[in-house]
Amino acid sequence: MRTRDENKEQLVRQKALELIVNQGLEGFSMQKLAKAAAVSPATLYIYYKDKEDLITQIGIEIGKKFSATILQNFDPTLPFAEGLRIQWRNRAKYAIENRLETEFYQQMRSSSFRDKVMGSFMGEFKTAMGQFVHNSVQRGELSPMPIEVFWSVAYAPLYNLIQFHNEGHSLGGKRFEFSEETMNQTFELVLKALKP
Repeated sequence: MRTRDENKEQLVRQKALELIVNQGLEGFSMQKLAKAAAVSPATLYIYYKDKEDLITQIGIEIGKKFSATILQNFDPTLPFAEGLRIQWRNRAKYAIENRLETEFYQQMRSSSFRDKVMGSFMGEFKTAMGQFVHNSVQRGELSPMPIEVFWSVAYAPLYNLIQFHNEGHSLGGKRFEFSEETMNQTFELVLKALKP
């Protein structure tokens, strides 16, 4: 039996991410991955049972890393503005520093892998965020609203800025680069929209 080579395993993981992000889940195959990683198809099965196992394992690894990063320095008992600001900084840092992983994660969210991948790490994250929102409403710092409305107002503007940054331009083709100043300006507008 062949042994695991950590460098090769990391190369396989990296190439899988690149292929899935660039060609989508439908265009991804173990044959294409073996060719991209310059390994034999048999080598892939040292690390993963099959294509589904590979995608699931990578998704879970990325999800756990994402969740841990978002929850850094975050406490559900923080005042709303302070907690949301930490969330924005953590989310922006992760998304910009881990662009490929973020794009992979977005594909997982709208795929048949969603429940299996997200179910593996969402427990602590959902609990912390649920407590944060509940505490903020109880203190009168946040208007009560459905979670879908909260997320759309609280985080979608940040993710739009990050998308503009990743594309290198905003609407109308104007050059765009993410900055602390732009993030803070947007953040203040979001706070106004969410406060009672």
